[in-house]
Amino acid sequence: MAYAIRPYRENDAEALAIMVAAAISEIGAHAYSPEQVAAWSARHTGAGRYRERVAMGDVIFVAADADDKPVAYALIERDGHLDHLYNHPDHTRRGLAAQLLASAESHARERGIAKLYTEASDLARPVFERAGYIVTGKREFTIAHEGRDVPIHNWPMEKLLK
Repeated sequence: MAYAIRPYRENDAEALAIMVAAAISEIGAHAYSPEQVAAWSARHTGAGRYRERVAMGDVIFVAADADDKPVAYALIERDGHLDHLYNHPDHTRRGLAAQLLASAESHARERGIAKLYTEASDLARPVFERAGYIVTGKREFTIAHEGRDVPIHNWPMEKLLK
């Protein structure tokens, strides 16, 4: 299947919201408990958030299939924080995450950003490592969900750009 990396478009928001829900519930379940997946997923609801992020100056790169339907995306903030990297479960292991990271890196270099950084899940960590990111620690935290604090973790990572 042919894919293209392109900038976010206003009409992508709904597809991205659906994609992230599927990615967290289906892919996240391979490394996290059902309770952790539910808490993580609850933090990513609604298409309006993508529009807000773009309006604030964040940039979203979209991997689209041959029909121009979004199947993966990366969201980078103005300071080099890579906040999202998600693939639809039907489009994993095709190099899309690596291509999106390369697009984010090119974007950062063009803007003189000296460092990219993220907090990667257990599942995303290997993709970031292959792209040259270094783990700087392990972050243990909780997500408030349904009246409880659900423990979860991720991996702070960074890549210095020269």
